[in-house]
Amino acid sequence: MSKYYCLVAGLPELSLEDSKLSYTVADFKSELYPALSDSDKRLADLFYLKFDNANVLKLLKDREAPIDSRGNYTAEELLECIALLKEGDSLPDSRFPAYLSTFVSEYFATPATEWGRTLPEDRLAALYYAYAMKCGNRFVASWFDFNLNISNLLVALTARKYKMEVAPLIVGDTDVCQALRTSNARDFGLSSEVDYLEQVMKTAETEDLVEREKRIDRMRWEWMEEASFFNYFTIERLLVFLLQIEMIERWISLDKEEGNRLFRSLIAALKDEVSIPAEFH
Repeated sequence: MSKYYCLVAGLPELSLEDSKLSYTVADFKSELYPALSDSDKRLADLFYLKFDNANVLKLLKDREAPIDSRGNYTAEELLECIALLKEGDSLPDSRFPAYLSTFVSEYFATPATEWGRTLPEDRLAALYYAYAMKCGNRFVASWFDFNLNISNLLVALTARKYKMEVAPLIVGDTDVCQALRTSNARDFGLSSEVDYLEQVMKTAETEDLVEREKRIDRMRWEWMEEASFFNYFTIERLLVFLLQIEMIERWISLDKEEGNRLFRSLIAALKDEVSIPAEFH
């Protein structure tokens, strides 16, 4: 396991309440990433892939769409891979992650009417989480599992609140996912499986959606600090730093008014997801 004494020693202290940053996600990629071992670079790539996911979804709809430059791939690289997969060609995993190849191939093979049951972005998210959780690094796999659980729990609780069907909205295929889809119990039968369940359920009751999201990010922050406590000079500590600066960046760019608009639109989107025409049932 590689040790990064100098890199970690030079990292600034961070707080979720910071209003400015001396490092950005882009800075991490240009300044810290080159010093990582090849195996650790692959772990860091998993976090940047979320930007590639968003970019792929954009480019599938519009070849000229502007993309987020924080991803691992350029627009030209993504468009080339999309074009090859559209023609039915296969790509080596080293060029394009296996889950992305699977998703793009499925996207073109699935009739538009069938996407009414599962949104493309939900299918891509499910494949992405499954891929990341098989990375072989305990911290990274646990981080993705933790985030998948939190996202699904919030969706399930919101769906219940608005009297919507829960099952179609759950992303992934873990035991927790299956419990959320099938259980009618208050705790979905997960109290003994998910030790932060009550905390999420209490947070989900917060009326102010921006405050609710801030509380969830505090949970994430605390989880990272605890999970990486004994890995101070390893890749885990650097990945925690990357995740934290991304979190702070997001809050700096998101004022309260815009935040309320965004999160209320997410609830509206949940309602739209289950408004499937009768002929698709």
